[in-house]
This record gives sequence, C-alpha cells and structure tokens, in this order.
Amino acid sequence: MNRVAAGVIAVLVYTGLIATADGITKMMASEFAPAQLFAVSGLLVAAFCLGVNHVQGHPEGLSTRCVKAMMLRSVATVLACTSFFFAFRYLALAEVFVFIALMPLFAALLSGLILKERIRPVVWLALCLGVVGLLVMRPAVQMGGATGSALALAGVGFGTLSIIMARYISRYDSNVLPQVFYPNLTLGVVMLCVLPFVWRPMAVADWGWICTYAVVLFGARWLLVLALRQLPAYTVTPLLNLQFVWMTLIGVLAFGELPAVSTYLGMAVVAASGVFLVWDQAHTPPIKAARAVALGGEGA
Repeated sequence: MNRVAAGVIAVLVYTGLIATADGITKMMASEFAPAQLFAVSGLLVAAFCLGVNHVQGHPEGLSTRCVKAMMLRSVATVLACTSFFFAFRYLALAEVFVFIALMPLFAALLSGLILKERIRPVVWLALCLGVVGLLVMRPAVQMGGATGSALALAGVGFGTLSIIMARYISRYDSNVLPQVFYPNLTLGVVMLCVLPFVWRPMAVADWGWICTYAVVLFGARWLLVLALRQLPAYTVTPLLNLQFVWMTLIGVLAFGELPAVSTYLGMAVVAASGVFLVWDQAHTPPIKAARAVALGGEGA
C-alpha cells in the first residue's frame, strides 16, 4: 500500500471515530464541566499508550527528539479540547463543522510558515473551493451567537496548530505513541488540578460513556498521527471534513438536528476539494515530497 492510500484510509477511519467522540462530548457538555470529562479520559488515553508501548517494545519507548514541539502540541491540544467542549454548549454539531471547515486554510498557512512546505497555486485554488463549500453551508445553520463562534474558532486555531506540530514531530520520531501520550497526559493532569472545584457525581452510565470516549479518542488520535506521517497537513485537513457526514448522522439520530438541503450541497463542494488534493498528492513525484520534508530543518 502506498503512502497516499495509507494516509487516506487512516483519515477516513479517524473521521468516524472522532465524530463519535464529538457526539459523546456534546452529550456530556450540558451536564459536566470539561475538567470532569478530560481529566478521566486524558489519563485513560495516556495509560492506553503505556500499555501499547509495553506490548510493542519500541526501542525509542515514549521518548521524543522534539521536546519543544511536543510541549507546544500538548498545550495546543489542551486549549483546543477546552474550546470545543464549551463551543458544543452553544452550537449544534453541524454549526461547529462550519468552523472546522476552515482548518484546511489554517493548515496551509501554518504549513508554509512552520513546516516550510511549498503550497502551489492549484492547491490554494482547491482549498478556496472548500471555502466556497463552507459559504454554501453557512446559511443552512443558525449560529449560536458570538460566544459559541469565538470558542469554535479558537478550537480550530489551536487544533490546527496541534496537527502541524504532529507532522513536524513525525519527521524525527519513528514512534507514533509519544504524540498521543504527552498531549493526553498534559490534558489529564491540567484538568485534574481543576477537577476538585467542578466535580459532580456520575452514574455508572456516565463512567461508561467516559471510558468509551477514551477508547475512541485513543484510536482516533493514533490514526491521525499516522496519516500526518504520510500526507501534508493541508491535504489531511480537508479530508477531516468527512466527519461532517458522521456528525450530521449523530446530530439527526441523537439530538434531532436536521440540516437543510444546502448543507449537503456545500458538503459535496468541500468533498470535491478534498478529492482533488488527494489526487494531487498521489501524482506528486516522490522526489518533490522528499524535498518538502527535508525543508523542515532540525528537530526542536
């Protein structure tokens, strides 16, 4: 299996898993503070990483060559998770997707600035096509006000930064697990400090949902890092918009949120943009791809 196919498959499975995690987040956001969900789930995911690493017996263990970049990725992950959690209190799942659809443009900008990856004009054109799809979808939803929009936009910004750092670190670390372990350990520890002030008793079902969330999140974040080892961030992020399909289904089945027809039209335009970017990567000569990685400089 070539790198493009492997990256696309990893992203496709990731979108289903992360949409499931978002659905659980929305369900719990109305009852519990973010610290309660993220303290438990973050530490559980970190524990899963320790267990899998022990089974794998990877020679590098959970060490990293990019300490500063890993710290930045960890902080960005905490801020993104917190922003999205509160955004779900104000916005419907489909409304949050309106902001998530901006991630490809954010990723392209940061890829050029941080990773020094050259973004060709045709790629910018495809990314702008995705924005057109975004504008088509926007009238189909009733935005939840300035607060929800600001939180969702912050989540997108910090989330994109975390993704860019993941691709950067992947140039130097051969083991994927540290990129899942450290951000989730940071998330769990930070939220654990806040937990005594916001704790609310949970039923057995609530504990079950948090454990399910942790398992799903572990698989999703592991797959995303694998995808970013194979594909540029500006190619991966448009494919992440496929999670809108899952989010729409979850919104309809679990929350009774019915999107308008224009939402599906916009989704088709965004999907067309993603398909082109995948095709473009599949036809990029290996020497160019290798040169793009080589431009990244030394490890942090």
